[in-house]
Amino acid sequence: MHYILVALIFFFLLHIYFKIADRYNIIDKPNHRSAHTEITLRGGGIVFPIAFLLFLGSQIIQHNPITNSQNYLIFGIGLLILCTISFIDDILDLSTKSRLFFHFISVSFLLYFINVFQWLPIWAIPILFLFIIGILNAYNFMDGINGMTGLYSLITLGSLLYINQQIVVFTDDQFIIYPIIASLVFLFFNFRKKAKCFMGDVGSMGIAFWLLALLGLLILKTQDIKYILFLTIYGVDVMFTILERLKLKENIFEAHRRHLYQLFSNEKKVSHLIISSVYAFIQLAINLFVISSNFQKFIIFALIIFPVSLIYILTKNYIKNTIPLK
Repeated sequence: MHYILVALIFFFLLHIYFKIADRYNIIDKPNHRSAHTEITLRGGGIVFPIAFLLFLGSQIIQHNPITNSQNYLIFGIGLLILCTISFIDDILDLSTKSRLFFHFISVSFLLYFINVFQWLPIWAIPILFLFIIGILNAYNFMDGINGMTGLYSLITLGSLLYINQQIVVFTDDQFIIYPIIASLVFLFFNFRKKAKCFMGDVGSMGIAFWLLALLGLLILKTQDIKYILFLTIYGVDVMFTILERLKLKENIFEAHRRHLYQLFSNEKKVSHLIISSVYAFIQLAINLFVISSNFQKFIIFALIIFPVSLIYILTKNYIKNTIPLK
């Protein structure tokens, strides 16, 4: 009953946001780089910072102690800073330097939340900052078609919830369940042939931040880096696309249509919902293998990264050879 009430609150608040977005013209206009053709409300991913506020409220109401080892308020400050600047960027289109400044601040809160500073040497901290900021922006790059990031995030969150309940407790269940409910509510409006709304940067950056916090807690709890493979499909697509664009001497921060999912959508005219479902299904298969495998870490990485990369390269080359890029 508790979670049904939470879902209803999400629906109600998103309905209010849609009215505000419509009134103040917070929309996504299609252009020659877009994978969609109709004007759509932007910023539906605002449901994720709302989810955190409701989660924090439930912790207070239930008198759950916010301990020094896992201070959700610290996480929330980082999340809200990131979501606020991302929402502003959705409306005003901020400069890259402005965004990265606030990304750095948000990641500082994230690293403090998962208590990573006591585990790593000083020289590794800047590398970790760059790695996390890179993942945040990569997640944002992949949010380009209906259902993609919502469904992919749902699969990853579900995998994390299973681990937390069945294998090792690394956080409060509700810290995973609230974004799961938020993802389901968002998908109700987005996983459609004609989406009611898009995530916007506020959503893609917000859920990526939340996922990184959960993965960080799990990795530090288990001392097992293999769980970063829960981001394999997004990671492979983004990395190979960046390498391709660098080879072509393109600005990697400008909009483009070179991701594999974009080629399927724009050039092959495959349904957004099918593409999103395939990406999520493949990631689910990877997650199940990671969870159940007892191989050594380097073997697990090799068994996943090499085949996925090879299939990605062959598939992308096939599409580019049959339908030239515009």
